[in-house]
Amino acid sequence: MRLEPIADPGLGRTLGFPAAALAATLAFAMALAMAAGADPLVVLGLMIKGAAGSKFALLETLNRATPLIFTGLAVAVAFRAKLWNIGAEAQLYAGAIIAVLLGTGAVALPWPLLLPLSALAAAVAGSLVLLGPATLKLRFGVDEVVTTLLFNFIMLLFVSYLLEGPMKDPAGMGWPKSQRLIADARLPRIADGLRLHWGFLLALIAAAGVWIVQTRTTLGYEMRAVGLNPTAARFAGLPVGRIMIKTALLSGGLAALAGWSEVAGLKGSLTLDLSPGFGYTGIIVAMLALLNPLGVVVSALFVAGVFVGADSMSRAIGVPTYIADALLAASLLFMVLALLLARVRVRRG
Repeated sequence: MRLEPIADPGLGRTLGFPAAALAATLAFAMALAMAAGADPLVVLGLMIKGAAGSKFALLETLNRATPLIFTGLAVAVAFRAKLWNIGAEAQLYAGAIIAVLLGTGAVALPWPLLLPLSALAAAVAGSLVLLGPATLKLRFGVDEVVTTLLFNFIMLLFVSYLLEGPMKDPAGMGWPKSQRLIADARLPRIADGLRLHWGFLLALIAAAGVWIVQTRTTLGYEMRAVGLNPTAARFAGLPVGRIMIKTALLSGGLAALAGWSEVAGLKGSLTLDLSPGFGYTGIIVAMLALLNPLGVVVSALFVAGVFVGADSMSRAIGVPTYIADALLAASLLFMVLALLLARVRVRRG
């Protein structure tokens, strides 16, 4: 058997196979529910109700989607240029560290400048974290999958050191966490009494901005060209190395804003469990969105809804929340297979 590329897949294959992937994911979810001894329709109904069945549920879904939009955008930007950034988790924590350093009152900054400068500094920190692996890839051919993945563990150990040492809250009764941010360094709530903060709107603005960059600017064209064929792009005179560096800076900065928004908007302090895997989940978000920045928003809302709905469903009928992880993993595998089959034809011989 061999795979034969299809020059013009057509609308039927382009939309049909992803639709089949979604149907297969739904069937897999129902099978998981049955294996757990529950009625699959009840499980799906409770998940939908838990994710969007009330004002509180919907706001929790939007809160959970905020960091996923940022990390999904970071991955989408990098993957579009064939820069395999698996280190969004490390870049996220870099942004969170900066949020604490500048937001606990240790650095005297006037109120109107504190939040924007904090966000900018966080983005710069995330950019620098990814700049190292990108430079190693360009100068020495080091696989960025390995280096960015290892940076995740290095950053977690570094955060652990900070929380047990220089950044430990002296009033925290021994718990490894940082001091809380001052009021001027916190992102305001969208409405009084709600947990949803302005980080969600910033994530939407970021998605729109990335879409404009990718579709309306020279840099976006260069990223796509390098991603499609770096050899041809270099032959055409494009500075491939410089484009890769720009891509790394943009991707790392977006991922760092996820950590910054979690600390400044929701948590108020840094802990080692700040992220339950937002960086890794951003890969699923980006792939389900087909690396489209606007699709990332929809994908992040779907993934966040699955997690929030699974938590609510588990409390109601006792089905393990791990069904959400299995469901998202299956959806990614089905979608990757669908995208492959939409572009190639299987031939015998």
